[in-house]
Amino acid sequence: MASKLHQKAFSQCEKMFVVLGSPLGKIEISGCKLGVHEIHLERNAVLQNGPAGASVSCEVCEASEETAEPLKQCVAWFQAYFCEPWMIEKLPVPPFHHPLLENASFTREVLWTLLRDVKFGEAVSYKQLADLAGNSKAARAVGGAMRSNPVPIIIPCHRVICSGGQTGNYTGGSHLKEWLLSHEKLQKEKLAY
Repeated sequence: MASKLHQKAFSQCEKMFVVLGSPLGKIEISGCKLGVHEIHLERNAVLQNGPAGASVSCEVCEASEETAEPLKQCVAWFQAYFCEPWMIEKLPVPPFHHPLLENASFTREVLWTLLRDVKFGEAVSYKQLADLAGNSKAARAVGGAMRSNPVPIIIPCHRVICSGGQTGNYTGGSHLKEWLLSHEKLQKEKLAY
């Protein structure tokens, strides 16, 4: 059913894409003039540099002939995230155009709560996020919401960890989640000085 909703919602869109080369491998961004549809991380990518790497970069490798403003904002956001993380608070989050983020549901509430309340360099457990989203008994549903997240990293599902402190699963592979958490921790420590 979700796939039918997805297809119907985007059938009227003029689809565009951007592919970024990042420390996590390729990041594919799709969207239209209304907003970002999805972000796909390269599954089991070989990480180019560790979080402490001196030359972290994020460059456009490929793009549609025309690139809509939401995709340009998304590219700017990713470039700041990897190269100048202190800037992401000053940049607008690109608009999203995906039914999961537009139609009322617990998943939507969880994803927007995560984006709003769990900041760069922080982590939250599935149970804590369920509490923040208004249903303390829905930790498993939070896990489902994380798996459904169409815009990872921007909506930071990598910041949701197990209550025992283990990182847990991640769409692009647990090594990507660990890299993202390490990157944010290191950058937050640098900013504190």
